[in-house]
Formats: sequence, C-alpha cells, structure tokens
Amino acid sequence: MTKATQQDKYRLIDLFSGAGGMTLGFTDERFFGGFECVLSIDNDAAAMATHKAAYAAPGVVGNIEDWLQTNPDIPYADVVIGGPPCQGFSLLNKNRVGDGRRALWEPYMDVVERSGASMFVMENVPELLRSDEFNDVVNRAKNMGFSLIHDVVNAADYGAAQTRKRAIVIGWKMGQAGVPTLPVQTHSKDGKNFPLWRCVRDVIGDLPDPEGTEIRTCPPPLNLHFGRNPTQVSLARYRSVPVGGNRFDLQRNAPEITPACWIRKTSGGTDLFGRLWWDRPSVTIRTEFFKPEKGRYLHPEKHRPITHREAARIMGFPDDFPFVGSKTEIARQIGNAVPPPLAAAIAKVIYKALFAKVLTKAA
Repeated sequence: MTKATQQDKYRLIDLFSGAGGMTLGFTDERFFGGFECVLSIDNDAAAMATHKAAYAAPGVVGNIEDWLQTNPDIPYADVVIGGPPCQGFSLLNKNRVGDGRRALWEPYMDVVERSGASMFVMENVPELLRSDEFNDVVNRAKNMGFSLIHDVVNAADYGAAQTRKRAIVIGWKMGQAGVPTLPVQTHSKDGKNFPLWRCVRDVIGDLPDPEGTEIRTCPPPLNLHFGRNPTQVSLARYRSVPVGGNRFDLQRNAPEITPACWIRKTSGGTDLFGRLWWDRPSVTIRTEFFKPEKGRYLHPEKHRPITHREAARIMGFPDDFPFVGSKTEIARQIGNAVPPPLAAAIAKVIYKALFAKVLTKAA
C-alpha cells in the first residue's frame, strides 16, 4: 500500500534482531519505511555492531532475560517484531526436546506487554506452529488481549530470490489496531497473477568473478565479493558437479574423491554439494552457505561456492548494507536474517492495521 500522510513514524522494537534484516524491511524507504526502530536486542555482538551501523537506534548486546531483570523501563512501541531463536524448533536440531531456546518466546511476550505495543510479529521456522510452545504463545497472547493470525509463507512469493519458508504470527489488540491480513503476495512460481519469482540470475548475474579470499576495503559490492582458498581435491569435486547437479553426480563422476560417508548414504541430502540454478530462486540461505558440503551452495556454473555478497543479494540485502564482523560472523548474520523483501510485505499489513485505527479515531 502507499503510506498515508502521517507526521510521525510508528515505533518498533526488534527482539533477537541479528543484523536487522526485519528492521530493514520495516524502516528503509527502498522497501517500505513508515517505522522507526527505538530498541533492538540480541546476544550476538557482531550482529549488534552491524545493527548499530545500519540504524540510529539504541541496541542492547546480551541475553534478553538478563536485560529484562535489570531494566524495568521499556520504551513505548507500536509493534514488537522478531524471531526467538529457531534452533530449538528446527528439524535440523536433533536435540529439540529440552532445548532452552524453545522458551525464549516468554521474554519476547514480556516485552510486548511492557512496551504497550498494539501489535506484534513473531517469525520462526514452520515447525513452531506444530509445537506445544506455540499453544502456550497463543494462550499468553489471548490473556494479554491479543487476537492472532498465522501461516507459513515463502519468501520467494514476496520478492526474495530464495524459497525460504517461515512461520509468521501476527498479533493485534482489538480497539488499538485494525484487523490485519497476512502479507500480500507480490510474486509467484507460475507468473499467472503476479510477476515470476525472482531467480538467482536476477540478483547475482551481473557480478564479476570474486577477488581474493578476505573481506576487502573497497566499496560495495566488491567488499564482500571474495572467494575461498580450496584444496585441489575440493576444486576437483567442484568440477565434477554439472549444471544443476549435486553430490550424487560427484559420486557418479568421481567416486574416488567422494567422501565415503556420502557413498554409504544412498538417499536423502539431494542439495548437498549442489549447484544453484540460474533460472530458479535459491534454496534457503543458511549460516554456512560458503561450505557446499552443507547444501546447494555451489555457483550455478563457476567452480566455487557462492560468495558473501552473492548470499546477501539472494537474501535481499542492498549492497550498501553495512555488515560488520569477521567472515564467519557476517555469514551468520546473513543466514540468520529475515529477507528484507518479506519483512517489507509484513510491514505493509502492520502499517495498514495501525493506520486504520488512526482513521477510526478521526472519523
């Protein structure tokens, strides 16, 4: 929607903010704007250094539970956004039962309550919606006077060049905000009612070959467009994977340099050591995208993994976003982020619901 005339922006608090991909979609005019971040919290110091470099907002480095115990005064906010760490729910975590990170929704809801927010947005892996903890979230929210809508969305449907599926939970207080909808789709797989999904070529096809193996001091986009220093065995493995291929092609073409554990495992893991496709969205970008043994992270045709700049573009970050940290720290920030185009789609429905209350008051 087009933002209605309004002098002040809505205030948001970003919890478990990471580098601020979600904040970017809410506050940057290139995505949507209409909001200002008044507080962010994360225990990742490098991610918070990035957040500080990107936004003029107070930031707290530390555990949210500890911070809440020593900070009784929380700034007023119209909306609280954020994703309590998802590893406790993720299918990739084999020790999900008893994982303390599953309970971090509780301090999240404490902040919602103490900030006086009229709305909140919780983002997480799809497994959240099938967990016992989600039932607790629903009950806590209802006791606080919130109504909820929720669904699993695909970031590709909102302009990100990756098929990243996430659970979105939107809460609102009747009388303090209009009834929101789920984010409105902007792209589609078949292109019938919306523009086609953005593909890998759309976002990284113009980049030259990377230079060096370290973060560079040159201006973006080349500052994060560096490669790795692979062994000769790794190079041979890359060359053995054809366009669109994966570890099974490596096993067929070069069994002598295929890890024995892959040869023994004859099923599953079809994305491991795979190449991205030029004309499709990427698979989900995770925190170790620079390691092709972790997923389909080989360049569509070059014999190398994707670079940090390529991963950031696939996520939807603009080239001038000021990532701070080491190579590993920045990769973690990229892989943990909410794609800004998806965040912007959420921001639009939140803004519309908040502004609906303004219009009701004026009527």
